[in-house]
Amino acid sequence: MSSRRKFITDCGVLASGAGFSYLTIGQNNWSEFNKRSGKSSGLTLRYKAYQLHLKHVFTLASGSRSTTPVMLTELEFENIIGYGEASMPPYLGENHETAGSFLSKVDLTQFESPFLMEDILTYVDQLVPGNYAAKASVDIALHDLVGKIMKQPWYKIWGLNPDRTPNTSFTIGIDKPEVVKTKVREAAPYKILKVKLGQGNDKEMIEAVRSETDKPICVDINQGWTDRIMALEMSHWLKDQGVVFIEQPMSKASVDDIAWLTQNSPLPIIADEAIQTIIDFRNVQGAYSGINVKLMKCGGLRAAYIMIKMARALGMKVMIGCMTETSCAVSAAAQLSPLADWADLDGNLLIDNDVFEGVTISDGKIILPDRPGIGISQRGKR
Repeated sequence: MSSRRKFITDCGVLASGAGFSYLTIGQNNWSEFNKRSGKSSGLTLRYKAYQLHLKHVFTLASGSRSTTPVMLTELEFENIIGYGEASMPPYLGENHETAGSFLSKVDLTQFESPFLMEDILTYVDQLVPGNYAAKASVDIALHDLVGKIMKQPWYKIWGLNPDRTPNTSFTIGIDKPEVVKTKVREAAPYKILKVKLGQGNDKEMIEAVRSETDKPICVDINQGWTDRIMALEMSHWLKDQGVVFIEQPMSKASVDDIAWLTQNSPLPIIADEAIQTIIDFRNVQGAYSGINVKLMKCGGLRAAYIMIKMARALGMKVMIGCMTETSCAVSAAAQLSPLADWADLDGNLLIDNDVFEGVTISDGKIILPDRPGIGISQRGKR
């Protein structure tokens, strides 16, 4: 057996033993729905390209951008519509063209019941390799649809306590000190800040933030550091500045250096670019303190749920994150937030052309909407 196949098998065994089985909605539920509504007319998938506009130029270690391409999806069954989204920042390697090409291949009319979620999502996942953001757009729409049919939000279907949602961080991109100070003042409602570092002005960035607030900070290096000794020295300095953890300090390929840093750092080291799907646990286990789970990286809610359970079984911390997204994908991710230690669900707050309403923030804390599915509505519609 190849090492890859053995790892997948081992993960399956571990997941089963840890109670990881993803929620399967029984056939009886579908039978009741079928009796109410008559013969199924099948599932209809629709999609369209959209461009998100950021309120500020977004700069991190790898570059800057002011827009993010997304693909919006709709999944309809018996006049009920579920909404989904693929957000595609450059590092994912997806765009409108690749997402459109993938979604054009998806034929869901072969499935009579939207409750056959395992069959549907396995089919979508195995259709072609990669394309995880595009796959997430189908996964999210399916979860929204099924939740609406059941008239329940997904956090209730999973049995999660909405009072256990964490505070979300608010992201401060790399910029000049005066601009950073302005961004910090704009983030006054939030109780923890996420500061992007890794372009050589790290101390200047933190000092600018600290001139405005003493709130806790987490930092995201986006693989920007290259030397582990410098990284360790910075981790000690950052701890003294009230930083609570460091996200992806060095290249995801520098596994040995990151493992050494994790062992010696006074702060937890969290994997982001280093972990996309469950397969990547073989690279991060023992090298990081925790993982950042994002729907766009792993393919949607089903995969994210399993990854969170896997991380817990391995004794790792969990952060639930997002890209720059509309309230559709952010609200979907928020359904999982009661399972996380930390949340970075501010992607919808960084744009000025959101087309949905959903999860809200009150005094920095994530408030899950008591609406079915992923809890969203189209702006201007109720």
